[in-house]
Amino acid sequence: MRVFVTGASGWIGSALVPELIGAGHRVVGLARSDASAAALVKAGAEAVPGTLDDLDLLRETAAASDGVIHLAFKHELAFSGGFQDAADADRSAVEAFGESLAGSGRPFLIASGLVGLAPGRFSTEADGRTPDEASAHLPGGPRTRMGTAHVTLALADRGIRTSVVRLPPTVHGDGDNGFMAALVGIARDKGFAGYVGDGTQRWPATHRDDAARLFRLALEGAPAGSVLHASAEDGVPLRSVAEVIGRRLDVPVRSVPAEEAAEHFTWLSGFIGLDSPASSTLTRELLGWDPTGPGLIEDLDKGHYFRSGGGE
Repeated sequence: MRVFVTGASGWIGSALVPELIGAGHRVVGLARSDASAAALVKAGAEAVPGTLDDLDLLRETAAASDGVIHLAFKHELAFSGGFQDAADADRSAVEAFGESLAGSGRPFLIASGLVGLAPGRFSTEADGRTPDEASAHLPGGPRTRMGTAHVTLALADRGIRTSVVRLPPTVHGDGDNGFMAALVGIARDKGFAGYVGDGTQRWPATHRDDAARLFRLALEGAPAGSVLHASAEDGVPLRSVAEVIGRRLDVPVRSVPAEEAAEHFTWLSGFIGLDSPASSTLTRELLGWDPTGPGLIEDLDKGHYFRSGGGE
C-alpha cells in the first residue's frame, strides 16, 4: 500500500515508518519542517511539506493514497494552554480525511488515548464507544479530542475502514520525551520522586516498537469501526515507577497529597492521579498482536531516561 502518515517523524511515527517499509508498504509522510522531511527521506519515505492546517493538502494526499494513519497532534499548543485549539485542528484534519476517503473502503487509523477512559477499573475495547459514556467527565479540549475518535468510528458508515488505536499514557523507549521523561525531570527538580496518595494508581504501558507494530497490523487487517488497545501491560502502579526513578536519581521516594499534586506535577497533575488500567485481550485476539518489547519498569531501569541532566 501507499500509506499517508501524519506525525511520521514523531515519537511513534519514526518507529512506524520502518515498520511499514519493512512490511513492503510505501510511506508518504507529512513534514512540517525541513528536518522532519530529511528524516523521512533518510528512512526511505517520501516527504510532503505541510501541517495539519493545510486541509486541502491533507485531502489531496489522502485521495492519492491507499490508506491513512493519523498520528499528528499539536502537543506543544495543547500543553501550553491551547488544548481546545489543538483538539479543534485535529477534528478538522479528521473531517478532511473523511471527505477524501468516503466510499473508498480504504483504511483510516487515528491515535487516541486510554488514560481516564474508565477511571478506577479495567477498561476494554468495548468501553467508551458512545460519546456520552466516554467524555462526560472531561473538560472542553480533551472532550473534543475524545469526540474525534467517535467521529472517526462513524466514518465506517461512509465506506471507510476506520480504526481507533487507543494508546497508553506512556509509550516508552529510548528517546522518549513524554510522560516518563517529565516525571524524571520533576523528580530531579524537586529532589524526590513523587506519587499521588498511596501510589496504587495504574497506567497501561507499551513499548513504542510494539505500538508501531499494532498500527501496521490494523492498517492491514482491522475491520471497519475497530477500537484497539495498545496496552502491552494492563496497569503499572505509579508508585513502582517512582521507586525506579528515586533509585536511579538517588533521591527519596514519597507521597504527594492530592491537594498538592497540581503544584508538584504541574501539567501532569491531571493525569498522575488517575487509575486507568486497560485490557488489550480483544485486540490481541483480533489481530494476533503479541508485544515483545520490555515492560515499563524494565525499560526505566535500563537507564536511558536518566542520561541528561546529571541523573547518573
